[in-house]
Order: sequence, then structure tokens, then C-alpha cells
Amino acid sequence: MEFSAILGWITAIGIGLLIGLERERHKGRGSTRKQAGLRSFLLVSLTGAIGMQLGPAALVVAILAVGALAVVSYWRTRGTDPGITTEMALVATLLLGALAMRDSAFAAALAVFIAIALAGKVPLHHFVRRVLSAQEVNDGLLLAAAVLIVLPLLPDHPLAILGGLNPRTLWLLAILVMGIQTLGHVFLRVLGPSHGLALAGLAGGFISSVATIAAMGQRARTEPVRFAASLAGAYMSNIATVLQLALLVGILMPALLLRLAPSLVLAGLVALVSALWTHWRSRSRQYTARPVAPSARLFSPREALIFAVLVGGLLWIADTAGRAAGAGALVLTATLAGFADTHAAAASVAQLALNGELPQTFALVAILSAFSSNAISKMLAALVSGGWRFALSFAAVAVVMMVAAWGGLLWLWF
Repeated sequence: MEFSAILGWITAIGIGLLIGLERERHKGRGSTRKQAGLRSFLLVSLTGAIGMQLGPAALVVAILAVGALAVVSYWRTRGTDPGITTEMALVATLLLGALAMRDSAFAAALAVFIAIALAGKVPLHHFVRRVLSAQEVNDGLLLAAAVLIVLPLLPDHPLAILGGLNPRTLWLLAILVMGIQTLGHVFLRVLGPSHGLALAGLAGGFISSVATIAAMGQRARTEPVRFAASLAGAYMSNIATVLQLALLVGILMPALLLRLAPSLVLAGLVALVSALWTHWRSRSRQYTARPVAPSARLFSPREALIFAVLVGGLLWIADTAGRAAGAGALVLTATLAGFADTHAAAASVAQLALNGELPQTFALVAILSAFSSNAISKMLAALVSGGWRFALSFAAVAVVMMVAAWGGLLWLWF
């Protein structure tokens, strides 16, 4: 017998024991003792594995037999246990036992997930019925529809009617903002306004700092009492920008990172100090202890669409100006590309420097130019989403970060 086959049998046994153990404990908590337990689930999983080994006909017979037994079990216990969880778990265990003979790792992962879902009955029911609001459920369904229904239907190529922009890319930007807003809402509910928004800002900054700032600005405008906490989340995204930029340049060209280090360290210190100071201020306010209202929305579709249109326009301007400037104006091209994404522009410049197509001095200027233009994009996003007060507060730190970054380059030269 081959090792893969032995592993399949071991996995099938483990699946039956894992799910059966959870169901056996469920029987001990007051439900009828006539339900399937540890031995039943072990046998069902092995039956699925045997059926898979014998062939399709045997597997079909096994599925029909276990399905019939599940129906009989339901009819016998419906008076004391009207649910069908155990019966469906029996069928799933049979299929997982069969799957284990083909893909043991995937079958084992699914079994663990099912066991967790079965064991988490009480907290899951409490979360759905007592914690989630109707508005949050509706917003979750809307986000799922945006990802699973609308996104696959959009063409994944430039369209002339959109000025050469890719509609799927624009929709992904909108989804990104909605996702970051949802992340901030979840952290807000779990950790409170101060810690929650700060953590959401740092995590979102590694995905898109501009989108994160747009999400934080929207929350600051709709929930004025969260202004300081939202601003701290926006500042935290700046820390992620600097860290990710250092990581990308360091991976592509470590020598270039050493020359860029003073600029990144100074800009990073400005971002860190501003984030920590604002975070401390948000924690010192009494209103930060207030919970989020259950009717609060997960995200704002309107703000997400506005952000996608804004970034799409910047992409179009950068592409058009880059074509007009020609291939020789790499610094200008990197600056224009930075309006949309500083990391992509920096990675391209570092790759050119690594290939010897661009001197390191020009590469440093190009990267910092992209960093500066991206800061302007962040300020625009802060203005559009959060209004003048939020934008001016964010711009003050963004400008200091730009000055610190260019100051680090001048210090290196002189």
C-alpha cells in the first residue's frame, strides 16, 4: 500500500473520531442518548473511505444508506431534538471520509472547520441573535454581493468609455474601502473605539493607506465623537506605508535601501509619534468608552464609490501624462504613478536601478517623489471623505513626513 493511501485511511479515522467526539459531548449535555456518537461517526467516516476505494457504485450505496439512517434518526429524535445538525454531520462525515482517500489535507481541514462550527453552537447563536444587528447583516450581504456577484461580472480589461481604465480594478478599489470600513467596525465593536480604529488603520495601511484614510475620514465625519480615534487610525496607516516601502525596496535592492534608510527612518518617526500621540488623546476622552450603536452601518457604499472614482481619475491622469512625457522621464512617471500607489512605483524604480537602467541617485529621487505624490493622494482622500477639519489635521502630519523624508535625502548628500 502506498503512503498516500495509508495517510488517507489515517485521516478518515481521525475525521470520524474528531467529529464523533464533539457529537458525543453534545449527547452528554441533555439531548437524547439515541443520537449518533463517537463510534457511529467513526464507522460512517470509514464507510465513506471504503466506498471510495471500492468505486463509484459502492460510494453511492454508502451515501444512500447513511442518508436513510439519518432520516430515520431524525424521525426518532425530532420530539426532543428538532434540529438536523447531527444528521447532516453524519452525511458530511461520510463524504469527508471519501474525500480523505483523494485529498487528505483538504478533508482534514474541512473536518476541523466542521468540528469548530459544531462546538461553537452557543457562542455562534448568541453572536447572531444578540450581537449582530439587522443593519449589520444587511451590510454584510451587500458586501458579499459586491464581491461574489458584481465583481465576476465586470470586464477585466481597459474600456474606452472609461478613458482606458479597467472597471474591475475600479470596483476592487470600492470593495477595498468597504472592506476596510468593515474591519474598522469589527475592531471598534471588539476592542473599543481607541484600540479598534488604531489597529484597523495599521492593518488596512498594508493593503491601501489611501483607502484606509478614506474609510477613517468617513467615520470621523459621520461619528464626530470618534474624530480623534479615526485620525489615529489614519496616522497608523502611514506607519504601514513606510514599513511596506522599506520591505519592498530591501527585497529588490538592499544597497538602495541603505541609502534610503535616513529618509524612511525620519518619516517613520513622524508617523509613529503622531499616531501614538493622537491614540493617547483618543483614549483620554471619556466618550471613547461608549459602545458603538447596534444600528451603526458596517460601511458607506457612497463613500467607497466616490473613492474609486477619485483614484480612477488619478490613474487616468498619471497614465496620460506618463505617455506624453516619454520613457526617459522616469522620475516624472514615478511621481505620477505614486498618486495611485507609492509601493508599485517604488518597486518599479528599484527594479530599474537593480538592472542598471537608472542611477541610484535618480532612483532615490523617484521613490521620494512617488512617496510625496502619494501623500497628496492621501490628503485628497482625507478631504473628500472626512471634510476640511479631518483633512487639515491629517495634512499637517503628511507634510511633515514629506519634509522629513526629503530632509533625510539631503542629509545623505551633504
